[in-house]
Formats: sequence, structure tokens, C-alpha cells
Amino acid sequence: MTDFLAALGLLLAIEGIVFAAFPAATRKALAEAAEAPVERMRVVGVISAVAGVFIVWVVRSGVI
Repeated sequence: MTDFLAALGLLLAIEGIVFAAFPAATRKALAEAAEAPVERMRVVGVISAVAGVFIVWVVRSGVI
């Protein structure tokens, strides 16, 4: 559970830095994402989730 909370904190920190450093680009990216087809968003979400789980698995298994 502590790893999950640490990961959540890191996600919020990175997101906050992006919003603070590039507000106009972030707004444009969010507007473009809102106009994207639902199926494309679903595919990108699944790919991102699989990539994230894979990265955690590789790091936790000691390969890197």
C-alpha cells in the first residue's frame, strides 16, 4: 500500500509540474483529448496500463 501511495504522490507531483510549467500546452492537449474518439482513448488507456504494469514488474523483479 505504501508503494501505491508513493506512486500516486509521484503522479500528482509530475502532473502538477506539467500544469504549472506548460499551462497553455496542457490545455490544448486536454482539449484535443476531449475531442478524440472513445475507442482511441480506450486503446491508449489499455496500452498505458499494460506498459505501467510491465515497468513495475521489471523494476520489482530486479532486472534493472
